[in-house]
Amino acid sequence: MKPKIVIIGGGVIGCAVARELSAYQADILLVDRAADVSEGASKANSGLVHAGFDNKKGTNKAKFNVQGSRMYESLCKELSVPYARNGALVLAFDDEQIEVLHQLLKQGIENGVEEIEIIGSEQVLALEPHTNPAVKAALHVKSAASVSPYELTYALADHAKINGVAFLFNTNVLSIQKQENGFILLTNCGDIRADIIVNCAGIGSGELHNQLSENKVSITPRKGEYYLLDRKDKPMFSHSMFQTPSKMGKGVLITPTLHNGLLLGPTARDIEDGTDVSTTAEALKTIREITTLTWPEESVKSAITTFSGIRAHEAGGDFIIGAVDGVPGAYETVGIESPGLSSAPAIGQYLAEMIAGDTGLSRKDKFLPPPAYPKPFAEMSAEEKQQAYQANPAYGNVVCRCEHITEAEIRFAIGRPVGATTVDGVKRRVRAGMGRCQGGFCSPRVMEILSEELSISLPEVTKSGGNSHIVLGRIEDRTPEGDEQHA
Repeated sequence: MKPKIVIIGGGVIGCAVARELSAYQADILLVDRAADVSEGASKANSGLVHAGFDNKKGTNKAKFNVQGSRMYESLCKELSVPYARNGALVLAFDDEQIEVLHQLLKQGIENGVEEIEIIGSEQVLALEPHTNPAVKAALHVKSAASVSPYELTYALADHAKINGVAFLFNTNVLSIQKQENGFILLTNCGDIRADIIVNCAGIGSGELHNQLSENKVSITPRKGEYYLLDRKDKPMFSHSMFQTPSKMGKGVLITPTLHNGLLLGPTARDIEDGTDVSTTAEALKTIREITTLTWPEESVKSAITTFSGIRAHEAGGDFIIGAVDGVPGAYETVGIESPGLSSAPAIGQYLAEMIAGDTGLSRKDKFLPPPAYPKPFAEMSAEEKQQAYQANPAYGNVVCRCEHITEAEIRFAIGRPVGATTVDGVKRRVRAGMGRCQGGFCSPRVMEILSEELSISLPEVTKSGGNSHIVLGRIEDRTPEGDEQHA
């Protein structure tokens, strides 16, 4: 009989675990409290694949970061996910910071980081001419890279789904009860029974851990806020530009996105409410002030949006990964903050192999390859666009003018194995609404297509699930009695 495995949390870690486990003979269910995967920290981070130089040797962060970063290029190629090995520079502006660079270099070499060295100011300015000329030196990390975190999460989910993993959204796990044979998960949608559970719940992972284990943990939500600048044919920087790190993290950086935008941030502020993703004038001012040290010409006049993400900081400062002590059948990933994205492939592989080994799972005879995704219309040649239109005339209807996204691509995003069900889900899968106007022109048409594909009314379409409805109804359906009720 196949064991039933329930994975709690549909971020990049949960989806990486699901994909790896889908190669084994088991009934697997992934549940998430949101309306989609990648709705937590996985959609709101810097998108960096860190090389692994800034974590102490022997920690889980160092171990999984280095392992995961080495897996990224082949993984993204396999999954058809954007990836670029653009490198990173950690800047020093005084002798004390130069000493920090030497410490990071030594630590990186001990951790097994490849292609890492300290370079002088002339080399820095040759690589990045817009850098502050007061720079004295930099740690040059050629093996650092960038990825689209939400596109990776969607691709992992799709691959897991076609290999048999079921997904259940809008399902919040309120508590877990250990039974003689397995577990009962109490959720807002009813009880779920499981033989094995895998806690990948991000901000909520500590609370679930503490319900099962006598060894308590403490998770602090740590907010990071960002600016996103409009895309250019050539962004002002090609490397990820760091300043020397602090105890609160890697600090405010400047990094190009894989779609030619420029990202500034994040800040780091501990908060009480792990769902508070608002941005503040104070934090955004801090970003502007700090980034001018790296980039004296810094200007946010081309900013198209600001956003924030919440990372789960555990009091011990390290990842907690593996089996829950004293609770057979329970596994977890707790305190996953940076470099969580960089570590995700290695964490997924490690946990799947641990669970399979502990429970005697057998590999499937046939593990299906990832699904094929069409080339983005905006990246097609004129000949390819013509061929695409002839095969599907919906390619002739450009819905998002900023990003040149067609109706065909939006319908494909909704029809993927784990498809979009919200406006934000469409946006992050195919970039409709990601551009300069931030959906000001295309959102109404995206809503219509969602309504058609999902067979729901326009008032049922949401921005990001839950109560994020965009329209209340049709004007012609309003009655005097209804108006009085709404008043």
